[in-house]
Amino acid sequence: MKVKELQVIDSHFHFCDFPGFDQVALAAGYTNTEESLHQAFIENNVVHGVVMSNKTLDAKKHNYPEYMSYCIGIDSLTGNDDMDSIAANVEENLKKSQCCGIKLYPGYSHIYVYDEWYDPIYELAEKYDKPVAIHTGLTATANALLKYSHPLTLDEAAVRHPNVQLVMCHIGNPFLQDAIAVLEKNHNVAVDLSGLLEGKVPDMVAFLRNKRGYISMLRDWLKYLGAYDRVMFGTDWPLANIADYISFVKGFIPEAYWDDVFFNNANRIYKLGL
Repeated sequence: MKVKELQVIDSHFHFCDFPGFDQVALAAGYTNTEESLHQAFIENNVVHGVVMSNKTLDAKKHNYPEYMSYCIGIDSLTGNDDMDSIAANVEENLKKSQCCGIKLYPGYSHIYVYDEWYDPIYELAEKYDKPVAIHTGLTATANALLKYSHPLTLDEAAVRHPNVQLVMCHIGNPFLQDAIAVLEKNHNVAVDLSGLLEGKVPDMVAFLRNKRGYISMLRDWLKYLGAYDRVMFGTDWPLANIADYISFVKGFIPEAYWDDVFFNNANRIYKLGL
């Protein structure tokens, strides 16, 4: 009997010209191009991906290949004090079928995700029934602040906006215990597993052995949570090699939940209709 091939949705990656991305892509075994990404998707049966956008809120500038959807991102490069203007631009994106959600970067924007300043954004998310993905955990730049990206901040946001689906990006790494507490308490919070692996792993067996303590912690906390219907695969491409990342996640997600974690959950949460 032929074994069914695992279908994959990458629920969190980047697709832009950002400083340093060319070098990061090379370290992961790619070039920072659509051609290289598409080939990697094909080779690993990644049938769709969700771009976490930034840099601009202009809906006309967010056009992606048909195998991608996107979350419109509000970060330090796009945000300002004029929330009326921001909300209007965000709504223009949410009207597009390819826009499947909103992405917030609180550590970089220096605004707590539960701050009233974001209320119009959550109202739009509820109106259009689209999730709000939030960067949590470590940041890529030193001028970002961890107090804003700590996973515990999602607790108050989830309580204040109970009808909005939140996505805790990067599972709050390395604040895993706090992340799991927020997920256990708030059923309107899901999580993606992106940003946990970087570069190309030359020997996956040796890597899994050397990192067994960390991997065991991931496995144990997710098993404790017991909510694999709210866990999504993601890579943070071009940060990591896609084939390596799939092997890595299989190392701590029980096989019985692979279909959900690698495909079904992202398809449902982001309403991709695949």
